[in-house]
Amino acid sequence: MKYDSLIKAIGNTPIVKLPLKGKATIYAKLEYLNPGGSVKDRSALYMIEEAERRGDLKPGGTIIDASSGNQGIAVAMIGAIKGYKVIITVAEKISEEKKKTMKAYGAEVVVCPVTMLINDPENYHAKAVELHKTTPNSFMPNQYFNIDNRNAHYHSLGPEIWRQTEGKITHFFAGAGTGGTISGAGGYLKEKNPNIKVIAVDSNNSFRATKGHPKPYAVEGMGVDFDSPVLNYETIDEFIEVTDQQAFDMLKILARKNGLLVGPSSGAVAYAVASYEPKFNDGDMAVFICGDSGRAYLSKDFY
Repeated sequence: MKYDSLIKAIGNTPIVKLPLKGKATIYAKLEYLNPGGSVKDRSALYMIEEAERRGDLKPGGTIIDASSGNQGIAVAMIGAIKGYKVIITVAEKISEEKKKTMKAYGAEVVVCPVTMLINDPENYHAKAVELHKTTPNSFMPNQYFNIDNRNAHYHSLGPEIWRQTEGKITHFFAGAGTGGTISGAGGYLKEKNPNIKVIAVDSNNSFRATKGHPKPYAVEGMGVDFDSPVLNYETIDEFIEVTDQQAFDMLKILARKNGLLVGPSSGAVAYAVASYEPKFNDGDMAVFICGDSGRAYLSKDFY
């Protein structure tokens, strides 16, 4: 393929069949092959270009957002291409690789303490909101509350999966963090075939899973930790909750048996697919999202 801009290379990632014995055919959607290394390239680009179209983001402006890493990397990359200053707030649990990648693209990274609630003044999202309010000519994509996050995957990821599976997909699995991926792509697939099962994968310690009493967890980029309009519960047929250890154990299997070096949230999603096996019927076809690469977490020794 030939593109006149790196931005045009976002999307069109492959799906790869896993050599598993079972009733269903399982495909991994390799979103870590996006230019910025994750599924967040899609949502970051869509949110930024929608803001440009509306006039919310003007030339010479600053983009500020809160991120567990991948959204920040995508914003930093796109900001570099488009000539914007970028400031990303993160929680201190994110990997060193992610922080260094954002800085490599020229972004300023503000590290905040890990908090259990998003409205805590020390929370990385609250810090991004504060910076946005005090920075002239700035725009905050606000991935956690911006419906454009969901719309990005409705218009991009969903149609791709439908096309790549020739409309034969029966089950769609993705991690739920902001809810954009599962709600957007899942919503598109449901419109094409209401019988498709959309399964969201959540941390067992998240705000949603614990009914408002979250506990610390190590998996990054996944976990429903607040109520948000981005997450459309009507699209989702089922939530599967996964522990840190279940996600980490699956990472080793994916890498050593399938050659898929993926991040912890992808390990969680793969575990959910494996646990769903008794519910599959003969001839089913499942697609699960590999949101980012394990190369972004090697310093954490998960593998």
